Amino acid sequence: MSTVNNTAAADVLSQYRFKNETNKSEELGKNEFMELMIAQLKNQNPLEPQDNGDFIAQLAQFSSLEEMQQLSGSVDNVVGEFRSTQALQASAMVGRTVLVPSPTGVLGASGQMEGVVGVPATTSSLRVSVVNQAGERVRQMDLGPAQAGQVSFAWDGKNSAGETMPPGAYQIIAEGSYPQGNEQLGTLVSANVDSVSLGGKGGVTLNLAGMGSIALSDVQQIN
Repeated sequence: MSTVNNTAAADVLSQYRFKNETNKSEELGKNEFMELMIAQLKNQNPLEPQDNGDFIAQLAQFSSLEEMQQLSGSVDNVVGEFRSTQALQASAMVGRTVLVPSPTGVLGASGQMEGVVGVPATTSSLRVSVVNQAGERVRQMDLGPAQAGQVSFAWDGKNSAGETMPPGAYQIIAEGSYPQGNEQLGTLVSANVDSVSLGGKGGVTLNLAGMGSIALSDVQQIN
């Protein structure tokens, strides 16, 4: 094992710590790494020079550090381009209608609400109920037997007495009849995209009319 005078190396480390305090960085860059290695070579004991294996290992570490920094920069560029493309695509969705998972739908000016029920297995009877904000069931639609898959439904905005209901949010309850009893099923509803927001980490969020925000990744269909 070689004996190395670490005075110069310590000086380099001191300079590195000073740079850290100034730049608020905690990473040892490739320049500092090379300075430390050169300082070790200059100040080693000539009677006990550094082992070739140790020197090759240090060179390998330096090469790996430089490759990692280059790879990191390339990844950052790719991520930036991907986020820009994603934001551009999302902005084109403003004014469009999307199908999203939700137990609540919005009755808009068109006077109609549309959605889809996810049926996990064939049911002898599928029902969709519309409940207002007071918890009152204003309409029940019997869709009859249904096969497994997605079953569409549409509410014309009227209650059971044929009266037009006011615009706003309504709860959608879908139920299927099975031998073991009734089972509540998941629903997807159509909603209009009012605007698009970009999160701090590059995530894209769609702001839906009357329904709040939802992640772009949760959209099941775009109309």
